[in-house]
Amino acid sequence: MGSLFRSEEVCLAQLFLQSASAYSCISELGERGLLEFRDLNPHVSPFQRRFVGEVRRCEEMEKTFTFLQQELRAAGRVPGPCAESPRAPAAREALRVQEQSEQLAQELREVSRNRASLRDNLRNLRQYLHVLREGQRFTSLPAPLGSPPRPRALSEREPILDPSLHQHLERKINFVAGVIHPWRVTAFERLLWRACRGYLVASFVEMPEPMEDPATGESITWVIFLISHWGEQIGQKIHKISHCFHCQVYSYPESEASRTDTIAKLHGQIQELSVTLEETEKYLAEVLDKVAVALPTWRVQVQKMKAIYLVLNQCSFDVTKKCLIAEVWCPVQDLTQVQDALRQGSYQSGSSVECFVQRVPTSESPPTLIRTNKFTAGFQSIVDAYGVASYQEVNPAPYAIITFPFIFAIMFGDVGHGLLMFLFALWMVLYEDSPRLRRGTNEIWLMFFEGRYLILLMGAFSIYTGFIYNECFSKATVIFPSAWSVATMANHSSWSSAYLATHRLLTLDPNITGVFRGPYPFGIDPIWSLATNHLNFLNSFKMKMSVVLGIVHMGFGVVLGIFNHVHFKQRHRLVLEFLPEIIFLLALFGYLVVLIFYKWIKFSAADSRVAPSILIHFIDMFLFTSNADNLPLYPGQVPVQTALVVLALASVPVLLLGTPLYQWCRQRAPRTVRPGAPLATGEQEPLLEGQDAGNSVNATTEDVESGRHGPDAMHSDFAEIFMHQAIHTIEYCLGCVSNTASYLRLWALSLAHAQLSEVLWTMVMRNGFVGLSYVGGVVLVPVFAAFAVLTVAILLVMEGLSAFLHALRLHWVEFRNRFYVGAGYKLCPFAFAPDTWD
Repeated sequence: MGSLFRSEEVCLAQLFLQSASAYSCISELGERGLLEFRDLNPHVSPFQRRFVGEVRRCEEMEKTFTFLQQELRAAGRVPGPCAESPRAPAAREALRVQEQSEQLAQELREVSRNRASLRDNLRNLRQYLHVLREGQRFTSLPAPLGSPPRPRALSEREPILDPSLHQHLERKINFVAGVIHPWRVTAFERLLWRACRGYLVASFVEMPEPMEDPATGESITWVIFLISHWGEQIGQKIHKISHCFHCQVYSYPESEASRTDTIAKLHGQIQELSVTLEETEKYLAEVLDKVAVALPTWRVQVQKMKAIYLVLNQCSFDVTKKCLIAEVWCPVQDLTQVQDALRQGSYQSGSSVECFVQRVPTSESPPTLIRTNKFTAGFQSIVDAYGVASYQEVNPAPYAIITFPFIFAIMFGDVGHGLLMFLFALWMVLYEDSPRLRRGTNEIWLMFFEGRYLILLMGAFSIYTGFIYNECFSKATVIFPSAWSVATMANHSSWSSAYLATHRLLTLDPNITGVFRGPYPFGIDPIWSLATNHLNFLNSFKMKMSVVLGIVHMGFGVVLGIFNHVHFKQRHRLVLEFLPEIIFLLALFGYLVVLIFYKWIKFSAADSRVAPSILIHFIDMFLFTSNADNLPLYPGQVPVQTALVVLALASVPVLLLGTPLYQWCRQRAPRTVRPGAPLATGEQEPLLEGQDAGNSVNATTEDVESGRHGPDAMHSDFAEIFMHQAIHTIEYCLGCVSNTASYLRLWALSLAHAQLSEVLWTMVMRNGFVGLSYVGGVVLVPVFAAFAVLTVAILLVMEGLSAFLHALRLHWVEFRNRFYVGAGYKLCPFAFAPDTWD
């Protein structure tokens, strides 16, 4: 059975698939998502595999679907997701999908081309109509034959025509009319004037209605120009210049009657083209409706079909070429479902021979499979970010569900801040099924959303530790009455009016009866928030708390190693590794925890001034000395400490040499193997040529030969084991010291968070309360807004991220190094995940 505490049992298996039913069987397995397929043709090029033709056909259909999707988006339509996940199509259905998609694509190409042509013609006709209308307005103005025309001159300093050229005015006047882009009018006008030396009259006017630019698709207001000129050479120059400026030139009739007839004809043509274009748009909308309905389903079907053929390309044929053999990693508890899927696939394909699955013994390390749900997925991702657990190794995720939020809360302890974080996570949890939250495009938001349950627990634990620290936005809360009595101190002391006037700070003596009535019911007494030495008190408390929790956390990691040794049947490691490790840790640092609790219990306020220093005792313990100025905590302390240090040092050689010597003795022990011994129970004769019993079908001769053992291999293995154990011993012994000091970050970050909260309250809210009277109470609104923004930005986001990263480091390095290897790889089953096709 699978469990969150350890990865599931996974076996190597072979699938024997009939050629006729292989497609249906793989499709059924993909719908269930049970197996990870292995490539049995690693040295074969993808272009030389058996089903490469089918894969190419799927890719061609995907190109067609891409074109259809682009047409939908160009029309302003967004294809929605597939409502239901269709199954992979059969061969005949796939041909139907291919024919229909290509037919729709061809219709879209033709209709789009016709629509574009109709639009261009309609635009040209409308432009021509506006050109004739504006040109008729200019040319119909009465003017004497001998007088120059009055349109806008190209130069304000010189006349359009030289006075000496009046005798040539009786020559025939020609016209060039068209439209030009408004950005090119100035350059076009200047070049005409310079090239034609003024032998023309040009008129420019904006078109009454904007029209689409065929190059960019934008709607612009074109400029109509009408140029009158004399002579054919000048006309040729004007036409060339117009062509260079990408002007649309239209023929301009000479007589007014011809222009009137042309305008009438243009009206009729525009009306006919508008009706034709409207019908074309309707037909195009109908085709797009068909595409929008069918495209999501087709895409899912073709992608599934392509995935199936890619899996079939990883299979190999048997010697008869009638059966496909696939090699898979399969969870043992899912073997029944795999056989049922194969039976269902064979029935759907109409094959008379059922496909079946068979377990294959292997020496390879199987992949790791740990099933998670929406609650445990966030904690498991934290573990996998450090390294995927080795096969059947103890999984730290279930323990991190409690330890990670708790260690985070130690550094983030504040009731107010924890409540804000809890409410934010609770909102995400309550609306976790909302598509708007799930389908966000911001990676940071998706990261928060995936870890919503982790944030929820971090906020809840922060509220708990905030009550212990008695801090809510840096202010103490009086839930229970204080255990300190100022009135009792005043009654039993010599505090006079003169004494109170000269002493701003007063000291409460707990040795006076009634001043201190016992410990506070829960957490820190709120009176400490008023004391000037509260920081010294919290420093001592949080520092010792960090050391105690760190050593307990590391010790728990060492104990978890027992489950690995027992599960992998390496019981010698219990004596040769676990026992020296736990002795070394407890003899030195576990003893430190005992000293801390012993000092708390033994010494009270009455004799606290003569209490010895634990730090000096711990240093003297390693130096095998005693300090006369530092009194012992209990009788016989020096011999006990000496014995503990000797015991810890004696465990180091056992940890260093125990496992290598044990492995060396096992390798030297003689092994006798009877020739021709029968195969183990459950092993079958090989079905592929060149396959040895107990090996994978894709094992090569070199792989088998490299596994032989000889004298050189024995010495190499021993040296490797010894070096590995030496590194582990040095890392563990030095790590016990450095990691214990590393847990002091709990103390440092907790104090930093408390001080930042206090500074923010003092610098913002306190100044707002003190500096404003009741008349200026309205100003408190922006003051509180600034306080809220800074609280969220600095204390929740920045400080929360800092505490999260430090808690992550403590779990990755200090905790998991005691038992966790993390050298595995995930099981990636072949599955048609719905999110993949959206």
